[in-house]
Amino acid sequence: MLFTDRADAGQQLAGRLQHLRGEPIVVLGLPRGGVPVAAEVARSLAVPLDVIVVRKLGVPYQRELGMGAVGEGGVEVTDPDVIYMAGIRPRELADVEERERAEVERRAKRYRGGRARVPLTGRVAVIVDDGIATGSTARAACQIARALGAIRVVLAVPVAPQGWRSRIGEDADELIAVATPAGFMAIGQFYDDFSQTSDEEVVRCLGTATSQADASGH
Repeated sequence: MLFTDRADAGQQLAGRLQHLRGEPIVVLGLPRGGVPVAAEVARSLAVPLDVIVVRKLGVPYQRELGMGAVGEGGVEVTDPDVIYMAGIRPRELADVEERERAEVERRAKRYRGGRARVPLTGRVAVIVDDGIATGSTARAACQIARALGAIRVVLAVPVAPQGWRSRIGEDADELIAVATPAGFMAIGQFYDDFSQTSDEEVVRCLGTATSQADASGH
């Protein structure tokens, strides 16, 4: 076992990110499980914490095959090659987009409770999850962060499978993992406590981070 829980994982991950101190960072947790990890990173670096809400655009008859992703503010990235090869018609794409956009906005509103999204324009986006499995959601988050104006994208996780960098490719400018152990089957195998993160915990993490930032004048 590498990590006691997500808070421990976040503290260990923060130790690998100290070289970013002084840069205009926003730490972005991937809901839900990435947010408690990200909260520890943001606290250690004394920088803003936010969520990055993304939804994969799955091919209608093969949902696990991604043809793009959508994020907040109407931001979208698509993969024309997948769309072409899958024979997706514009109306089909539009239907999937509409459904996933609604879910993005619903979740973002739920998590932030009316607070505005932290702007990424001209900032370094540090995207944090509790681990990498396939990497598809993390890749989508990196693409969305860049589309939202981030000048640099760092993807940081406590644990990832060996060879994970090739899965992410150039979607992130810097890739950081505390550990890349052999025998990787699931993220949860490297946590003593990998209980599901609730929406309420995500809201609590963001609220605490906002209160701390207000108190420090950031």
